Amino acid sequence: MASKELTAALDAARAAAAVIRELYQKNLAVRVKADASPVTEADVRAEQVIRSILGAAFPDYGFYGEETGQHHMNAPAVWLVDPIDGTKSFVRETPFFSTQIALLREGELVLGVSSAPACDEIAWAERGAGAWLNDRPVRVSSVDSLSEAFVSTGNLKTLAGSPGWARFGQLIRQVSRIRGYGDFVHYHLLARGGVDVVIESDVNILDIAALTVIVREAGGAFTDLDGAPVGLGTTSVLASNGRLHPAVREALGLTR
Repeated sequence: MASKELTAALDAARAAAAVIRELYQKNLAVRVKADASPVTEADVRAEQVIRSILGAAFPDYGFYGEETGQHHMNAPAVWLVDPIDGTKSFVRETPFFSTQIALLREGELVLGVSSAPACDEIAWAERGAGAWLNDRPVRVSSVDSLSEAFVSTGNLKTLAGSPGWARFGQLIRQVSRIRGYGDFVHYHLLARGGVDVVIESDVNILDIAALTVIVREAGGAFTDLDGAPVGLGTTSVLASNGRLHPAVREALGLTR
């Protein structure tokens, strides 16, 4: 049975999905924020409805939203919310955007909901209760060899400008397939066994908090590229089915 927190997060994600579907492909005005990222009416309205639902259910929890910032971050439990992760895709009418809702309790990510309104897909997980995708339990793959691995990448700008880029090129030569699904897509695929490894070097915690819980509860591993646990300051990702994590880190020269 879902907890009250998970029920509220799912309700919030579905309410946001209704807002987003209403505004998708409507040629909305785009404003550029101080960090050079775009924002639309859909982002703002979706976050408003999420915050309203979560706030009504749990008024004492903190809230960290992509559009409204940090509130009561010293609370024992804090919601982490990106109403539209992939606003650039949303604006260009490419369906690879999603709503991300996670719960951080005492510094630990314990719950995640990842909703993709344009793809009719929603994944969720709660610590100790497994991972689910469209009401079906999911599990990562059992692939244990790089030669059989499907690797997907997202934004790699920082990695591309680092000494590790050459090692990444060597990794590509070792794996079975290299893909660039990006955004929520490759994490949902990883959780259900469709790909085996995800690598990104330019993310923020709101992009990946919910997905971290989902991949872990599906049996996978989720760290940054240095092997550190995911936290509020995380900016890179190495996610895998768990079996391949050591081999990928070794191939990238990340073992310590």
